[in-house]
Amino acid sequence: MSASLLSVGLRAMTANYTAIQTTSHNIANANVAGYSRQQVMLATSPSQYSGSGFIGTGVDVASVTRAHDDFLTHQAATATSLAARDSALQDRLTQLQQAFPLGTGGLGDATSQFMAAMSDLASQPGDSATRQTVLSQAQNLSSQFNNASSQFDSLQAGVTQDLKSIVSEVNGLAQSIAKVNQQISAAKGLGQPPNDLLDQRDQLVAQLSRHVQVSTVMADDNTMSVFIAGGQNLVLGGQSASLQITPDAQDPSRSALSIASGGKTPALDPNSLGGGDIAGLLQFQNHDLVDARNLVGQMAAAVAGAVNHQQLLGANLQPPAGTVPSQPIFAIGAPQVVPNTNNAKDASGKYLAKVSLTVTDPSALQASDYELRADPSGVAGQYQLTRLSNPPQVRTIASGDIVDGMRIDIGVPAPSATDRFLLQPVGQAAAGMGVTLQDPMGVAAASPLIASTAAANTGTASVGSLTMLTQPPQPAATATVTFTNDSGAYTWSLTDASNTVLASGTGTWQAGQAIPTPPTDINGFALQLAGVPKSGDVITVQPTPASALSSNNGNARALASLRDATLVGQNQASDGTLSGGSTATDAYASAIANIGVRVQSAKSAASISSAVATQASQAASSTSGVNLDEEAARLIQYQQSYQAAAKVLQIAQSLFQTVLTTMGP
Repeated sequence: MSASLLSVGLRAMTANYTAIQTTSHNIANANVAGYSRQQVMLATSPSQYSGSGFIGTGVDVASVTRAHDDFLTHQAATATSLAARDSALQDRLTQLQQAFPLGTGGLGDATSQFMAAMSDLASQPGDSATRQTVLSQAQNLSSQFNNASSQFDSLQAGVTQDLKSIVSEVNGLAQSIAKVNQQISAAKGLGQPPNDLLDQRDQLVAQLSRHVQVSTVMADDNTMSVFIAGGQNLVLGGQSASLQITPDAQDPSRSALSIASGGKTPALDPNSLGGGDIAGLLQFQNHDLVDARNLVGQMAAAVAGAVNHQQLLGANLQPPAGTVPSQPIFAIGAPQVVPNTNNAKDASGKYLAKVSLTVTDPSALQASDYELRADPSGVAGQYQLTRLSNPPQVRTIASGDIVDGMRIDIGVPAPSATDRFLLQPVGQAAAGMGVTLQDPMGVAAASPLIASTAAANTGTASVGSLTMLTQPPQPAATATVTFTNDSGAYTWSLTDASNTVLASGTGTWQAGQAIPTPPTDINGFALQLAGVPKSGDVITVQPTPASALSSNNGNARALASLRDATLVGQNQASDGTLSGGSTATDAYASAIANIGVRVQSAKSAASISSAVATQASQAASSTSGVNLDEEAARLIQYQQSYQAAAKVLQIAQSLFQTVLTTMGP
């Protein structure tokens, strides 16, 4: 009887000692991240039958479990992934915003200063110091564009470096999860859950979730399989795959996430990653950074293209004056065609199909990349061009077509059905911008033609402006416009130096309308009148004399007027006509606003997702976390139970001693 009592007391002491030990373990790990509160599960020991009925034999320790909720843990990991993605995107966008400074030092200010120098040149076309200022401001403008491009390159390099560092950490976490899986699987035969190992694995998965969103599946041997990117296995049982950062197949200057599988490293679709800072970095790289580069490149190409075009229409002072053709002021980065690395190649590794890109109208260029591929319908000679904007714009083209200010030519052999080409009309424009004109005398401030009214004119018409449309005009050619009635009808003739008629025609002038009316061309000029002509009035347009070039400001005024011209991002219709667009300063203001909106949206998203992640983590902790007050109360409870069990042993020992004394000799 006492022996049974000893057994009951011993079982009770053992059970309560285990409970005290587990509670102490909880208290010790209360501040350890990822630790789940453990609890001793007690079970009544099987009772023993006697003639008087079943007599209890005490208590057994059935198991030590952990407080854990798979759903809440998964929710917390997912929320953490989204918060990490939004935080990474916000950080990079904040850095990107620094490439678009306001006021002095910004592209808008540099453009304004350059245009102001052109205005000064219009006031003093022959002043050498003013001409030098024009070139100095041109160099400053070019340097600002170069600096913006360099900042984009630095951001791209930073993204690539961070991706490599993060991927290295992800691979280490995946290997650790696989190792813990092996330890958990080995412990299955013991029949009890290895709680600390399970916590360790959950904590590793939580750390992994900060970098890439994961889904998990439990196996029969208690191992956990981890999947990313919509189903790519990162961990299977005791084996882990390896992520790599490789050049993007579409654009090798960017980075792509790949996974080593079966001796190959297929790239993962960045849109399938979901959350994690890797997804945030790739989103910034593939969208925001590309858009920013194109916004600046579009502005660089439009400004340089417009200035160069107008510069070539004017006359410079390089000796002998009036005879040296004008040269462009700016160089600009050439449009790029990037073949996909998976395109068909010949035996030497060169791409078979070739595509060329030529800018036809810088003002119609759009701030976007394009993808070119064979027409999916299989029609020979047709190709599908997708503007990679939001939303994408798809159209069908043929070789030689002009789209958005660029001409696309397809070489021989034609691209195959699987070939892809990335077209970047403005992506490198800012990086390649420079000043090619070094001689101040080469600035074309003068107009090659001047217009004058005959002294015998009876109307009020005077020369409002003379604008050059084509370059160069026919040398030594004089155009005469004679009005034949008071309704604006006129005849014109173009004669050379020997007074031989080169061309002639008729037209009708209306107030506000230029002479000649397009598409008629009289030696490449457009003449705007002020006042009203009368029948018999004559206007003569002739070459500017060499002696008058230093004082003529016709082309300088045209260059200065580019400040208010809509020369950026015009819409080009199928017939080639242009509409819309914005001035250079407005385009820069719009770019600042574009990036600013993205930054504010990213900050808002990061704030919301961070709050959600905190709430999800707290919900999981409320189930699995350690409450020190509760553990202290349990410690007292188990201590009292232990002391009571010890008292049982003491009584059993006393009873046994009494029996021995009674049965003594």
